[in-house]
Amino acid sequence: CQGTAGLEKTGKVLGEFCRCYKEQYGVALFNSVRYEIEGNGGPQAQLLHRKVPLEDHVIYSGNLFQYIEENKKWRNRFCVVPHNYGLVLYENKLAYERDLPPRVLVNSAGYKVLTSVDQYLELVNSSLPGVTPKSGHSPILKCPTDFPLILWHPYARHYYFCVMTGKEQEKWQAVFQDCVRHCNNGISEDSKVEAPAFTDAIRMYRQSKEQYGTWDMLCGNETQVLSNLVMEELLPELRNTIGPRLKGKAQERQRTWIQISDAVYRMVYEQTKAQYEAMMAKCEQERPQMESTIRTDMDQIITSKEHLASKIRAFVLPKAEVCVRNHVQPYISSILEALMTPTSQGFAEVREVFFKEVTDMNMNIVNEGGLEKLVEYMEKLSHLAFHPVKMQSCYEKMDQLKLEGLQQRFDVSSTSVFKQRAQIHMRQQMDDAVYTFETLLHQELGKLQGKDDLCKSIQRILERVLKKYDYDSSTVRKKFFREALLQITIPFLLKKLAPTCKGELAKFQELIFEDFASFILVENTYEEVVLQSVMKDIMQAVKEAAVQRKHNLYRDSMVMHNSDPNLHLLGEGIPIDWGEEYSGQPEPEPDTDKRRRAKQVVSVIQDDEGVLPYEVGTAAFLQPSSPEPQEMEEPGPGAPLSSADGVEEIREALVEESLGKGSEEGERLTNASPKPSTDVPSEPEVPPSTPASPVPRAEPPSPSPGMTCHQPSDKETGEEVAPGGSECSSPQPTGTMESSEGVQTEF
Repeated sequence: CQGTAGLEKTGKVLGEFCRCYKEQYGVALFNSVRYEIEGNGGPQAQLLHRKVPLEDHVIYSGNLFQYIEENKKWRNRFCVVPHNYGLVLYENKLAYERDLPPRVLVNSAGYKVLTSVDQYLELVNSSLPGVTPKSGHSPILKCPTDFPLILWHPYARHYYFCVMTGKEQEKWQAVFQDCVRHCNNGISEDSKVEAPAFTDAIRMYRQSKEQYGTWDMLCGNETQVLSNLVMEELLPELRNTIGPRLKGKAQERQRTWIQISDAVYRMVYEQTKAQYEAMMAKCEQERPQMESTIRTDMDQIITSKEHLASKIRAFVLPKAEVCVRNHVQPYISSILEALMTPTSQGFAEVREVFFKEVTDMNMNIVNEGGLEKLVEYMEKLSHLAFHPVKMQSCYEKMDQLKLEGLQQRFDVSSTSVFKQRAQIHMRQQMDDAVYTFETLLHQELGKLQGKDDLCKSIQRILERVLKKYDYDSSTVRKKFFREALLQITIPFLLKKLAPTCKGELAKFQELIFEDFASFILVENTYEEVVLQSVMKDIMQAVKEAAVQRKHNLYRDSMVMHNSDPNLHLLGEGIPIDWGEEYSGQPEPEPDTDKRRRAKQVVSVIQDDEGVLPYEVGTAAFLQPSSPEPQEMEEPGPGAPLSSADGVEEIREALVEESLGKGSEEGERLTNASPKPSTDVPSEPEVPPSTPASPVPRAEPPSPSPGMTCHQPSDKETGEEVAPGGSECSSPQPTGTMESSEGVQTEF
């Protein structure tokens, strides 16, 4: 029943969306070709942009406990976060080193990272109204430590983890949040046609349902976003139909509801993926003919569109200007100030972190000396933007963003859209600054003589890069402020004007020539007119903030021309590999060896408070009758919660291990206090007076060329289970597919 309802709803929603997309595809293609011909570039960036992404690093790897829902037990897992920010969970570190298939791969788009069981229970209780465990009854989840990490999704399955210390929790939280941030940004901005067509089609579809304003679930790649769109409408219907029929205790009903939601989401995802890919193939097939028409008739299309715009403007603009004057203009400065303060603090923190890292590196080179140390530190510095813990001080500035009363006035459901967008800009600016610095330094190395010259050159280049950063930072922030103000005000204006304007738009359709109807839409032209009604006020507000030098913004008249005329030519060169170029090795390393020395961006935690068991104590966490199986037993829907989720056993085992077996020899795979080894070397010793660059070199082995399936693509979503069975197989019927990496994807 739930499957049939899901398929019907998915087909209906996707049918309407495909109609919107095909309309927006023609408009986006016309805009792209017109931009290509006319050009309308803004200020030239001063910093270089890395054209070849860094792909030889692991963000983080370490041990944590995962709660396995099927047998209600906590298991030790070795988690690897590769450069594409997928979460890859292995049986243990040995399985990873031996290139065995991972247990689970997770794309975290749309998830929230929770560090409190109470937070989680509050969300679970609200997901199924009227079903709340009575006081004194066991909740749906118990955690054996005080440091949980929970990945919560409104539709898909949830993932439960815990660690042993607060330090570990903070580090894993930063890593998980970076994964979510990266995966949420799953629609490629490099696509100048498909991306704007898709996002505009989503917006038009939601507006047709009277849903204006920002949308929190515009997360992930296109298939994930469309699945969220379907579930937004389908889930309330399922809740009303299935909710009253659920049997058992409150905790069991909640658990069953989560499983049902996840199973439906997986079916929706599979159907959405197939239908979206078919639609895309059809659009690509029609593109050459459409593009040929655009290039041939560009002038006539522009003339026709301007004629239509003039007629719509005469009808709409007077009403729009009154609405702007009464309902928007008085609040623009307040919104801008609310945006500027945390954003500018975040970008200032990016500058400070970059300055500190380079300065610390320079101090260490003074004390330790030599090109070899420079190479070591530059390898670390090149990954600074991808260090979730070091960047956390920048990202957390955006937590201050609060629109308060303005949020309700302008129907902004959440500020998370703006927070994440600003954080992505911060990471990009940090990487641009680092890449520019290493490019300029690399150019200078051949001319330097001795350590003193090197240190002076580093300082000089740092100052140059900071000036470029200040200029680019100002440009990026001003653009972000303008876009955010439009995102907040335009939906509000469209909703206000809809009763008096939207019904009259149909009469303008006759002004469009039939041959050009694929490239000119009345609805889009109407929105452009509404945008023009408020754009002047927004531009003026940002300009005034810059003139007053608020938050270190440059005036628009401040333009840096050709400060480094040859710099952008340097950026076109071969990417710098500090380790290979200056290691003195006569021959390149084989691919397998090179993968084994892949850099780990976030260091393993050093905790001097004591050794806490992970791998050694895992056997003690299993009941004697339940050795670690390959295929976990699936409890029935009415199965009781065994032994309080295994909490007491784990706690007893932790006490026994930490007190009674703390001196046992053998490798202890723990984030808290790892043994130095060839795989993960300990922190390099640095004199106390000279702080070391905090990204120590770690060398977890990467999968061999034949096992690249262990690293999930950004285009994948949800849980992916490798062939060979998994503890996390869903009891609900699900579809499977073969991903491009060869991993069977259960979703």
